[in-house]
Amino acid sequence: MANRTVKDAKNVHGTNPQYLIEKIIRSRIYDSKYWKEQCFALTAELLVDKAMELRFVGGVFGGNIKPTPFLCLTLKMLQIQPEKDIVVEFIKNEEFKYVRALGAFYLRLTGSSLDCYKYLEPLYNDNRKLRKQNRMGAYELTHMDEFIDELLREERVCDIILPRIQKRHVLEENNELEPKVSALEDDLDEEMPSEDEAVEDLPSPPPSSAKEKKAEMTKAKAGGKRSERSISRERQPVDRYRGYDAGNYHDRENERDKERGRERDRDRERERDRDRDRDRDRDRYREGERRDRRE
Repeated sequence: MANRTVKDAKNVHGTNPQYLIEKIIRSRIYDSKYWKEQCFALTAELLVDKAMELRFVGGVFGGNIKPTPFLCLTLKMLQIQPEKDIVVEFIKNEEFKYVRALGAFYLRLTGSSLDCYKYLEPLYNDNRKLRKQNRMGAYELTHMDEFIDELLREERVCDIILPRIQKRHVLEENNELEPKVSALEDDLDEEMPSEDEAVEDLPSPPPSSAKEKKAEMTKAKAGGKRSERSISRERQPVDRYRGYDAGNYHDRENERDKERGRERDRDRERERDRDRDRDRDRDRYREGERRDRRE
């Protein structure tokens, strides 16, 4: 069968290499058009040419779970199980960034903890851009160092559950891995000045003279005058109302109260007239009913 693993393949993490991808996704890959047309009878040499044609990374997309070419080639590598030297050459390839991403993803699935840290951590210095296809089929922008960081830290990348690896500090305590040295430490040491240089670079205080003291005194006096002017301007609106005639104000208030009282009286008279009209209508209606009963 075309979908079977090669006979001389070794178990990876105690299982068939193809079983590292979930059965549902694996069956979707087998049914995809790219797998049937492009991945049939591929060898390790021909797979390099297909990897060079990649234009984005990703897992599955769409409502019917379609696999990306990146995921199809990953399953093909798990099926044919290329040698470790070929995978390392994929990772060291600096010309084609998606070939490097494919090799890093395959090594994360099949490699040991030491190999993952040994071959993937140097790729943190690669800041090239990558196109990534999300579950909706849209493309997102990411970088190679971000993709490598996801491989070493996340549990699921490109919709594939990654095998667990040991923490880095555990390997360092067992002397199996050297302590991590950041590439930025040398730059920080060069930019940070020493304590003696920092003391020398401090500016000396300028000498004070009599002329400068006089200038400061004049500025302080000018500031005091300006503050007095601002205070006097704030008091001006209060002074404007001092000449206002209080008697006229009270007369107007009295007139307004009288007008309000008149309006209230008018409203009361209107209500009284309405009540009278209602009583008349009721009396007429009752008289009419009495007449009808007599008849």
